Amino acid sequence: MNVFINGKRNRRITKTISLLLSALMIIGINFACTPNETEIKKENVVKEDKISIGMAFDSFVIERWQRDRDVFVSTAKEMGAEVNVQNANGDIDEQKKQIQYFIDNDVDVIVIICIDADSLSEEVQKARNAGIKVIAYDRIIRNSNIDLYISFDNKTVGAQMGNALVESGLKEGDDVIMIGGSPVDYNVPALEEGFMEVMKENNITISDVTHCDAWKAELATDYMNANADKVSEAEAIMCGNDYIASKVVSALAEQRLAGSIKVTGQDADLEACQRIVEGTQLMTVYKPVDDLAKRAAECAIKMAKGEDIGAEETINDGKYDVPYISLTPIPVNAEDMDEIIIGSGFHTREDVYLNAR
Repeated sequence: MNVFINGKRNRRITKTISLLLSALMIIGINFACTPNETEIKKENVVKEDKISIGMAFDSFVIERWQRDRDVFVSTAKEMGAEVNVQNANGDIDEQKKQIQYFIDNDVDVIVIICIDADSLSEEVQKARNAGIKVIAYDRIIRNSNIDLYISFDNKTVGAQMGNALVESGLKEGDDVIMIGGSPVDYNVPALEEGFMEVMKENNITISDVTHCDAWKAELATDYMNANADKVSEAEAIMCGNDYIASKVVSALAEQRLAGSIKVTGQDADLEACQRIVEGTQLMTVYKPVDDLAKRAAECAIKMAKGEDIGAEETINDGKYDVPYISLTPIPVNAEDMDEIIIGSGFHTREDVYLNAR
């Protein structure tokens, strides 16, 4: 049974009416049941009315995704919703199957951390046709008319990396290498745009640019080994995230250059914070993922209930202007590690300074 308002199916009203009809049928049948049997069946009807959310992750190779998952699931459960988490392990075809699984199971909202921004528009349209809301979490899904994109300001992330290098002493004519993340993740070009603008403003030369397909950090190791001469001539290396930075610093250590070539990253991974206080990584960009995950969970539940999510901005996904919620990233170096990372409780002081004794 479907209920239509202004030509569209209202999922929550449809579910509620269906549940009420089920309850009435149970009441009629239960004249022949014992009191305990009746209570059990009524309880099952109530449980079925919970908001259901499907969460489709790219993978958990990147450290921060595990934290995003835990905070999102915890927040949603506290608000009375159920979350089904699926992990595609970097396989776009598997992610498509998992989204279809959520559609077949008639969830209320699907939250997607996409693998390829250009490959999911058909799946998003199927979900929307079924009356299911879709949120693109931290990575936009292109040309798909999603119901919400929620992320950090990625161009600002790149600018923060560039400004940190300038403030650390990089000057006109110095060389910088860029080792970015997955080129099909549209956060990557936004980040790189912000970074390159700062380099251009300060007449700093970008001597080479490469990318790690599918965010495979081991590709950074391959690059460092194959381009040892070029690396040795650079004053800095901009890394797409802290995991890539970990491979870069390891390769620099093998070349006895760790600490002499400045390295940037993002995500404030624990090992990155350790490298910063040890002096082998210049900075990272802290993204308060707890805030992002909580806000996303709250928005998902409001969407399921038909409530306003309070998105005041829009962003173009290549074809449509979609609702956009943007959070502010925070640059972190050794000087403000205690205040920002430890003070916020993101990592403990004992863990951060484990190797810096």
